[in-house]
Amino acid sequence: MTHHLVLGAGGVGRATTADLVALGHTVTLASRSGRVNERPWHDTHPDSVDVVAVDASDAQALTELARGATSIVNAVNPPTYTTWDTDWPPIAAATLTAAEASGAGLVMVGNLYGYGQVEAPMREDDPLRPAGHKGRVRADMWTEALARHDAGRVRVTELRSSDYFGPGTTPRTSYLGDILIEALLAGRTPFLPVGRADAPHSWTYVPDVGRLAARIATGDVGWGRVWHVPTAPARTFDEAAADVARLAGVRDRRVRVLPRPLGTAAGLVVPVMRELRETRHQFERSFVLDSDLTQRTFDLVPTPWDEALTATIAARRAAKPANVDAAA
Repeated sequence: MTHHLVLGAGGVGRATTADLVALGHTVTLASRSGRVNERPWHDTHPDSVDVVAVDASDAQALTELARGATSIVNAVNPPTYTTWDTDWPPIAAATLTAAEASGAGLVMVGNLYGYGQVEAPMREDDPLRPAGHKGRVRADMWTEALARHDAGRVRVTELRSSDYFGPGTTPRTSYLGDILIEALLAGRTPFLPVGRADAPHSWTYVPDVGRLAARIATGDVGWGRVWHVPTAPARTFDEAAADVARLAGVRDRRVRVLPRPLGTAAGLVVPVMRELRETRHQFERSFVLDSDLTQRTFDLVPTPWDEALTATIAARRAAKPANVDAAA
């Protein structure tokens, strides 16, 4: 049995914690507030997790929490999408400092922004060519971490996944859940702020992120490189909408998209719409994640698409039952 420090109590942090304790380990789960409402491990491992409050940019506090830990899993999600340039660097620096000082391995939970605009399915050895400042922030975080790993100062790895969906996702972190699934369950037409409804897109199931993070955090394989989280075959918004309707037993509705010129104009006055310009290529063209290397290396497979969607639908309904008879 080993001990692990998980930073961030959102969907990924909780999924990682649940998998770690299921494997027989103990966890300190740290978040800004120190409050965790959903605790999937509570019924089976109530004494295996210690929940604490911490500022993830406080290197000294993180170092103290990490003493004796085998790994630090950075599953932090900065609270404001428009302030990554100022929010991420101090968190990245603090987690690296804590890992180096404590000897804990650092598992970074990343994304695909650093690849920029791609023409083919993304693989782990693809170059980082960020298309904007958010991608540069993420690319710089990994470049610095890998340099320290190569210098023998710390053990690091980064897990990259596409857009999240699944039970336990926090508000404004799941494009598929917050916009498409939520609308269909409420009997509304899904309306996308950016993208194309017919563009193939990869969607990563949050429990699969936690499963891979726990596997690497507790083992000797995987350090010093990037891994793509096992992810089911890509689905367009149109295809995903039809699948949700079929599995939920609701009416299938045509997915609508805000015209690109209107989205650009909205960015002049709406900060979030302005920030979405950098990543709208991910939804306007094919954006597909290849996770074959991870699946072969760790003998893992993504949760089947229908199974994952069914669990996500059930969780959304339990959290906020539809106020419309969507099957009508």
